[in-house]
Amino acid sequence: MMEQEIQERQTSRSYKRVVTDIIIWLVAIAACILWRWLDAKAEVWLYAALFGAMIVGWLLLGWMFQLYRPYKETSFRMALLSLVATAGAMIGVSYLVIYLLPWNLSFRVAVWMIMIVGALDTVVIIVEHYWKYATNMTVPAMQIEQRENAVVKREDVVRSAESIDSIHQSVLSVTNEDDYNLLREKAKLDSRQTKVICDRDRFAFLQIPDYQYLTLVDLTLLNDAKGINRRFCIVNQKLPDDGRYVCCYRPQEYMKQKFLRRYPWGIRWLMYSFYFLRKRVLPRLLLTSRIYYDVTHGRKRMLSKTEVLGRLYYCGFEVDEIVPMGHIEYVFAHRKSQPYPQEQIKVYGPLIKLPRVCKNKEIRYFYKFRTMHPYAEYIQKYVFDARGGMDISDKSNDDWRITTWGKFMRRYWMDELPMLINWFKRDVKLVGVRPLSQTMFNTYPEWLQDKRTLTRPGLIPPFYIDHPDTFEELFASEDKYLTEYLEHPVRTDIKYFFLTMRSILTRKTHSA
Repeated sequence: MMEQEIQERQTSRSYKRVVTDIIIWLVAIAACILWRWLDAKAEVWLYAALFGAMIVGWLLLGWMFQLYRPYKETSFRMALLSLVATAGAMIGVSYLVIYLLPWNLSFRVAVWMIMIVGALDTVVIIVEHYWKYATNMTVPAMQIEQRENAVVKREDVVRSAESIDSIHQSVLSVTNEDDYNLLREKAKLDSRQTKVICDRDRFAFLQIPDYQYLTLVDLTLLNDAKGINRRFCIVNQKLPDDGRYVCCYRPQEYMKQKFLRRYPWGIRWLMYSFYFLRKRVLPRLLLTSRIYYDVTHGRKRMLSKTEVLGRLYYCGFEVDEIVPMGHIEYVFAHRKSQPYPQEQIKVYGPLIKLPRVCKNKEIRYFYKFRTMHPYAEYIQKYVFDARGGMDISDKSNDDWRITTWGKFMRRYWMDELPMLINWFKRDVKLVGVRPLSQTMFNTYPEWLQDKRTLTRPGLIPPFYIDHPDTFEELFASEDKYLTEYLEHPVRTDIKYFFLTMRSILTRKTHSA
């Protein structure tokens, strides 16, 4: 059954390629007519017959020279050779047909047509094979070991003086004395239960025996480490339960301030924008991430605090402390659980899908423009707890996960425009209580949870009218709307729609 599905997909790709070539030929014909390449010695209908014959001939020669073989099954070089062979054979056949038939047609027109089709086909081949190259980052998912009660095997004894001095020199080779003193105190470098490692190769951790060390200190800057998730997952498996992991990175904010100090006022933001695009945006986009890693090997990337912490939580760690030391921040974490199921690749584009609790407590995914740093969703509870909880807008007070442009987009609801997709899919209605994240939904009283999941959520929430300041006021606002809606659905939504519009226009209501 699987082989049949694969064969059907391959056949579908071949037919799409044939249709693409027919469209390309029609474009070439239109160009030929518009640029008046047709020779006046022959009638137009004769050229129409020639063009039709050339399209048929091109498709037949293309099949003969495997031009329409699926791009995933052929190399870029072979695809170009097939195109050259098809075009060359087509020129030869066109020459014979034009000079053997007494129709006084122009061979030059046929050559121009073939050249246009060949050029456009070259573009198609380049796009297809670059897509194959850019998306071919398939890394086998890790086999996450299922374990219970894994305890450290080594005894907590003090190292010898020679061993302590050796570790001292190793740490100083990559950092300074202040950092060493910090690690010696907080990571217990003098204990035989602590292992210090500095290696860009994430697979170096595979050489460490399982559960031999209570603490692993990783002195490789994560900015220079390729495959951070896999690195964290390997460490997760090597540590015992509640084992400690120490890593370090250079925060994005430091690089930003460094650029702003280095260049004069007139060009500082321009220079930083180019640097941000190269070191922050390109590694995240689907079509540029692989070529970026192949060229730079992942070195000197920009990493935000949100991304580093989010990756740790994603890979089963819980952060205990963050200690800034100059231009480097040390993150002290402990192993809490198994990693999340590992995905092939995580690419972060501008459009995201977020799980939300909807009618009948069903989880549906809602589209939004990204306003937070990557992996922000995995540290929501951490941020809420660290900042004294969330506000009624389902956001933390002083949420540092939000980017600069994200704050602007949120202020004017620009990030919520893609939710119109959910509206067309009937996941939401125009007016109604907001679709909530599971974390926010759990803060609601059980009676209101049951009541708000009796109906679909909405794009325009009722609190834009009532402007509640506390959770109690928010609960009362939603309860009031839901009570009215369950009795008179249409009338209530029309009423709240116009009241919301008046509130926005007169009170300058905006998103948080």
